[in-house]
Amino acid sequence: MEKLTIIKVGGKIVEEADTLNQLLDNFSALPGYKLLVHGGGRSATKLAAQLGIESQMVNGRRITDAETLKVVTMVYGGLVNKNIVAGLQAKGVNAIGLTGADLNVIRSVKRPVKDVDYGFVGDVEAVNGEMLASLIHQNIVPVMAPLTHDGKGNMLNTNADTIAGETAKALAKLFDVTLVYCFEKKGVLRDADDDDSVIPVITPELFRQYVAEGVIQGGMIPKLENSFSAVEAGVSRVIITLASAINQDAGTVIKK
Repeated sequence: MEKLTIIKVGGKIVEEADTLNQLLDNFSALPGYKLLVHGGGRSATKLAAQLGIESQMVNGRRITDAETLKVVTMVYGGLVNKNIVAGLQAKGVNAIGLTGADLNVIRSVKRPVKDVDYGFVGDVEAVNGEMLASLIHQNIVPVMAPLTHDGKGNMLNTNADTIAGETAKALAKLFDVTLVYCFEKKGVLRDADDDDSVIPVITPELFRQYVAEGVIQGGMIPKLENSFSAVEAGVSRVIITLASAINQDAGTVIKK
């Protein structure tokens, strides 16, 4: 099968000029087919504050009311996404910016209210892998914003890690997929205060052990759960690494 690399980058990396430019250099240098998924939360929080809209977070996830949905749609689907696309074009990469609504590539359902009402937040229902593959085979690089739609005319704020994982699963039927989650650390750390304490490999058994010991906690838990789900669904490799190391063999590898 043809190889495809899917890179997911956090908002902080794509929101600052220096780190964005370095990322785009590294991403552009990746060989073969590729796809980029991005966040943009800090920019959304900043614009919301400028507009007098208070940002509410629960367990690191944004409560998305009607006004906040307008902000994240503008920021994720507009400002951040198009800056990345323009930057890639400047480096000779023929990119196209997409939300889940564009070409109907990701359909979601509004998250049901349980303990928390997250508002207009989407849980991914279906990814149109064939549509994405048709773009990729034309040497077009999709750049995906963390927004989906419900098929009824409503946009939904959707976790970027989840979008990357679900997109990787859908494309794993059509490509040999490597999924790379990159952020500000060199990988999953054994000691949060030691940047060099990277855990080279994590299996489900080790994951449970590290969570029980408190080594892995907070936002890293759902990131790893997404990673294991992707591997189980046929994604060849999942790596968690430093944003500047996406074209190196470094970081934490997730295995069955």
